[in-house]
Amino acid sequence: MSKGIAILGSTGSIGRQTLEICKAYPERFMPVVLTAMGNIELLEQQIREFKPKMAVVGDKDKGRYLEEKVADLAVAVYAGNEYLPDAVTDPEVDTVVTAVSGAVGLLPTLAAVKAGKNIALANKEPLVAAGELVMDAVRASNCQLIPVDSEHSALFQCLQGNRHEDIEQLILTASGGPFRGRSREELERVTVQQALKHPNWSMGAKITIDSATLMNKGLEVIEAKHLFQVDLDRIKVVVHPQSIIHSMVRYKDGSILAQLGTPDMRLPIQYALTWPERWEGGPNTQLDLLTLQPLTFEAPDWETFPALGLAYQAGREGGTMPTVLNGANEEAVHAFLQGRITFPAITEIVGRVMEELENIKKPDLEAILAADREARRRAAHWVSKYVS
Repeated sequence: MSKGIAILGSTGSIGRQTLEICKAYPERFMPVVLTAMGNIELLEQQIREFKPKMAVVGDKDKGRYLEEKVADLAVAVYAGNEYLPDAVTDPEVDTVVTAVSGAVGLLPTLAAVKAGKNIALANKEPLVAAGELVMDAVRASNCQLIPVDSEHSALFQCLQGNRHEDIEQLILTASGGPFRGRSREELERVTVQQALKHPNWSMGAKITIDSATLMNKGLEVIEAKHLFQVDLDRIKVVVHPQSIIHSMVRYKDGSILAQLGTPDMRLPIQYALTWPERWEGGPNTQLDLLTLQPLTFEAPDWETFPALGLAYQAGREGGTMPTVLNGANEEAVHAFLQGRITFPAITEIVGRVMEELENIKKPDLEAILAADREARRRAAHWVSKYVS
């Protein structure tokens, strides 16, 4: 039986690999909804190949242009992210792959969960910004939420068949990014091009910068807290430069279970779509133990990369503070990618915004969205100060 798939962010790295899996198993997966922010050239190619029922383009002008380009096809094109919640709740959609970057994934993810759709979650920001709301909705709808991030997929796999009360610690591995070992002074001089050269993974620009600052690992810590219902004090980060062990679980008897694999996202994407089954993987997912370089581990450099500490702080405070952390970070990363601020300024701005904004302890969705807007506004203010 074919599953109807909605892919939020089909033109990004995760989205493209998801479509490769759909292509490999056409009798099992049918792309029903494809969405993109503005890469309509690639989206048009995907529409012509996979024949989805509908497409959504975040950039409204480009969306209207795409509608003209594919007028010869039986696809409904919608211009604007406000159409995402309706698209993912279409009756023909069984599973939603959330592969967009940033908090734009929050509302469609919530809508999909409440509609009982299964979620393959590659977009960590909804759980960072509104983890309690999302997980409450998951429990209420009884849908499946399977993580796609390689680290959370690894934890999910290591937890299979074991009791939650036996967990001692979740251990998230981090590559250390392209600037591992650099000093704070050296980071002042790094360029956007250098920051975008991740040593192991091929990812989108925003997540690659987050990996370089270690903010990505901090966001993953908060995500893991909500996904697996484990206190932050029992979630540890270790730097593992080879990116072969994707994460580990330490149990109270002292055993550590680890999931190993190549630095390739196809495996966790496919596992999220096929769970609880395991299907044959592609050649890039086959790990040859005999050719591995030595596997090493080290502690994070908390002083040089303060983003990780800010994330732990936000996660411990809870309420709207993780929302503030995420919104401010998105704005600051955008400014860095534009060449407007230095690399260290990203986390400096996030820290300033967290200091300025009041934390609302038990926010509803409206309060979360308001905190996100205010965090972005305050971050933009600080960006202008740094530029001037």
